[in-house]
Amino acid sequence: MSTKQSIGVGVGVMLLRNNKVLLGKRHGDPKKAKSALHGEGTWTMPGGKVKFGEKLHDVAFRETLEETGLRLDKTKLEIVCVNDDIVSDAHFVTTGFLCKSFSGKVKVKEPDQITKWQWFDLKSLPKPLFFPSKKVLQAYMSK
Repeated sequence: MSTKQSIGVGVGVMLLRNNKVLLGKRHGDPKKAKSALHGEGTWTMPGGKVKFGEKLHDVAFRETLEETGLRLDKTKLEIVCVNDDIVSDAHFVTTGFLCKSFSGKVKVKEPDQITKWQWFDLKSLPKPLFFPSKKVLQAYMSK
């Protein structure tokens, strides 16, 4: 286990269409899945780290476009929750967004990190879920 601890800020974007959420399968290799919060082999929503000076809505737009090819309507982004996501060597404050207004066709844009994207009915989610994404989904479903 690494003795280096990291702190960060991130976003997760819950894309919802016809009561289905878009989730990506994270690569099983920890070096390729590239996350301070680990989660290799899990299902996750689009998202990522905030860069210095970047506004949260802009991060949601950038990360979703980079990972899926979808363009969010930033005016339609809603904050669902803000979570402390903590593992043994990392602590992220993650803002969970909901977006029902987007355009484009879903593509695997970063195949070394996400091997596929798939739409899932909210009543039939895959396992295992990446725990930050699971928290966003739970917050949305509990309203």
